[in-house]
Amino acid sequence: MLILIQAIRALSFLLILAVLVDIILGYFMDPYHPVRRTLDSIVQPMLAPIRRVLPTLGGFDFSPLVLIILIDLIESILVQLLLILT
Repeated sequence: MLILIQAIRALSFLLILAVLVDIILGYFMDPYHPVRRTLDSIVQPMLAPIRRVLPTLGGFDFSPLVLIILIDLIESILVQLLLILT
């Protein structure tokens, strides 16, 4: 079970890192750059449902913040369930 918990935590960390890098590169890199397109193909499908529900407020898009919170919440729930089962 410990390996599964570590894998869940590593995947969560990588997803959060991908979201943060996508945000930062969105300000500086051309949208057609291969690195940016790859990150967008990973992050945008997760952001799209949040953006449909959460409107932009004053020109700010809070969907990446909501996604990071959701990833952390899901990670915590999964880890707690696995700890309970052991």
